[in-house]
Amino acid sequence: MKSHVCSLRPRDTAGARRMIGAMSTAPAPSSHDLVIVGGTPGGICAAIAAARQGLSVLLLERTTHVGGLPANGLGATDIATRALSGGLFRTFVERVKAHYVATYGADSEQVRVCSDGYHFEPSIGEKVLLGMLAEQPRIEVRLRRQFDALAANVERVDGRLSAVRVTDLATGRIETCAGRAFVDATYEGDLAHAAGVPWATRREGTADYHEPRAGRFYQAWGDPAIGDGSTGVGDDTIQAYNYRLCITSDPANRVEIRKPEGYDRAEYASLAEDLRLDRKPGLHRGEAEWDGIGRITNIVWLPNGKTDANNQHLAFISTDLPEENWPWPTADWAWRDRFASRLRNYILGLFWFMQNDPEVPESFRRNAARFGLARDEYADNGHFPRQVYVREGRRILGEHCFIAQDALPTAPGARPPIHPTAITASHYAIDSHAVHKREAGRAHLDGFLSLGTKPYTVPYGVIVPRTVDNLWAPVPVSASHLGFGTLRMEPCWMVLGEAAGAAAALALRFGVAARTVPIERLQRELIAHRAVLIHYPDADRDHPAFPGLQFIGVRGGIPAWEARLEDAATAEDAARWSVLAGLARPVDAGGTRSQVLQRIWAALG
Repeated sequence: MKSHVCSLRPRDTAGARRMIGAMSTAPAPSSHDLVIVGGTPGGICAAIAAARQGLSVLLLERTTHVGGLPANGLGATDIATRALSGGLFRTFVERVKAHYVATYGADSEQVRVCSDGYHFEPSIGEKVLLGMLAEQPRIEVRLRRQFDALAANVERVDGRLSAVRVTDLATGRIETCAGRAFVDATYEGDLAHAAGVPWATRREGTADYHEPRAGRFYQAWGDPAIGDGSTGVGDDTIQAYNYRLCITSDPANRVEIRKPEGYDRAEYASLAEDLRLDRKPGLHRGEAEWDGIGRITNIVWLPNGKTDANNQHLAFISTDLPEENWPWPTADWAWRDRFASRLRNYILGLFWFMQNDPEVPESFRRNAARFGLARDEYADNGHFPRQVYVREGRRILGEHCFIAQDALPTAPGARPPIHPTAITASHYAIDSHAVHKREAGRAHLDGFLSLGTKPYTVPYGVIVPRTVDNLWAPVPVSASHLGFGTLRMEPCWMVLGEAAGAAAALALRFGVAARTVPIERLQRELIAHRAVLIHYPDADRDHPAFPGLQFIGVRGGIPAWEARLEDAATAEDAARWSVLAGLARPVDAGGTRSQVLQRIWAALG
């Protein structure tokens, strides 16, 4: 890895925001146990996990709203195997579903569309996260606190951070926030960079880690054939960003999309020809609204007739804006704000073109014009998301660099590598959006890919920087570009944040550095709070042997996919699992594998 050192009413979050806003006007305290930069879901979960262990926590957020992307349009949860939903992420989806059940009734259309809590409106995502924060009185949240990624904004003593400096955007005042431990929960890795942690942004090539589909890569979407121009050579590019839009076709809630300032028709002109010729970079599989707005945005329906509208993979021009975002990870906030405005206007222009341009076939214009922004979302921001979807920023250089092979089976039918220091299991395809704009003669946009994985384990080392003793980075994790492409989903970031908060509490309790936190204690803490560390399809999370199975499973005690908990246990099983658990003497081998695992978990105390 090349590194560079350089109780609220339905859909009403105002009450909880007033509570947090009141917090934000309080003078800066002299110190907190844990200071977290970034009010993303990963940062929120880190705060909750630390607070429930007795730490005082300060959560700093630049905007006027916490919640990151789930509060800004990402309402269709990206997780391939829902059985892996554990810990605070599991709490989140359960509360989302509970909201829709309580508000509309268990048999309502809203409950059906919420898909067990995995699909939700942005305002409901924010409401649930605010509710989870409000239950922890040890957490102080300060909004509109900007951290600029400069060495002058951190204080270090003997390899440890002691304070960060932020700007109160309401007053212009500089605040010094002291702490004993710190978490970087920014999408960009700003705190880690300012603290001197090495990091990477480049797209590695095949020669770096021998990862499949690394480097320059073209492939028609859904076609297994590798396209012309694929070289596997790495480069210094960043995958495209966009906004996850909440749009609706409900006339009572629809806000018309108007031509934005600076509209340039030339940016979208080729789309009209693509529509006339049915030209697309992949295999069409019947996406919703394909004869209209679906040709420029991929729609997933949310409750109450709203959508999570993402980039359309089967389009050469969509809501992504490749190349122009490349400076974002290392840019200052002034540049980022300018790009955010440019991206907003570009996307609004794209929608206006699709709905109004006379060169767009009339049937497409008519069907696209049914949609507009949702009036009851982002009322303080023109009904448009407040936050850019930063798919990838800096990636720290940590104790473990997660690469594609960490998420791929080691042999046909086998698991991916089992990491004994696992702090969560996860499962999503290795996913990347484009790094270049449209190029003539290419099957698709360079870098746009998806590679299937199997449920894998994530080692603790991905959130631990090598060079700072009391800093955790659960969002800008240590990974290659492709490895990051599967870790970078909010469910995974949330459980990694939970692990970071729990680890910080342990580090302060035992007086150790982040990299020497007792992993067994950390895993037991996470398991006690419903974490899933390793996946067994035949073992339900409510099974009484589940905690012991998790603890032994990540130590290689049951490497097969099936746990076979009701099979008879052998003396060899009991002896080997007892050794893996670190017990001084083997537990009784009598009964089933389930009973032995329950004895082991009980013996661990």
